[in-house]
Amino acid sequence: MKRYLKGKKAGRSIMVAAALWSLALPTGSFTAQAPLQTVDAVDLERYLGKWYEIASYPAWFQRGCTGTTAEYSLLPDGRIGVVNRCFKKSLDGPVKSSTGKARVIDPPRNAKLKVSFFWPFEGNYWVIDLDPDYQWAVVGVPSRKYLWILSRAPSMDPQTYQEILNRLTGHGYDPTRLIRTPQPPD
Repeated sequence: MKRYLKGKKAGRSIMVAAALWSLALPTGSFTAQAPLQTVDAVDLERYLGKWYEIASYPAWFQRGCTGTTAEYSLLPDGRIGVVNRCFKKSLDGPVKSSTGKARVIDPPRNAKLKVSFFWPFEGNYWVIDLDPDYQWAVVGVPSRKYLWILSRAPSMDPQTYQEILNRLTGHGYDPTRLIRTPQPPD
């Protein structure tokens, strides 16, 4: 592979591939858990746009990221374009971005997606909690290894955040593992 990809591009491609592969792996604990439940339906048109990461079980490829955002757009082929951005080390740091594509795997519910930043590797992206007005969302993976709380604004009302945390245990997640994501002021 390095013969075809040289320098930084090769290293970046390998890192992205490894990151996506880790999304597909179980957490290492093989205790029985109930299957992860998603929301009943996601209106993709309403879901598109920019989301701010409020908190997460950070993936290793997110180390050092602050001000993390995800932006979703509809592509001509029906898939969803994904652009993840963050600032490295501080909100004044350099911008790091990754571009990928997602596809729905449970139409017409649209709550389960597969995301790829480096073909042929795909990771799960399941919407497990969603505001009726699409102002916040919670995304997880069946292994419970990763979790993201997203908001349309860089901050979230503390009561809303606490209500989300209270529901996470019902999905098999430990809210104490969440790490808040620094975001610029509203």
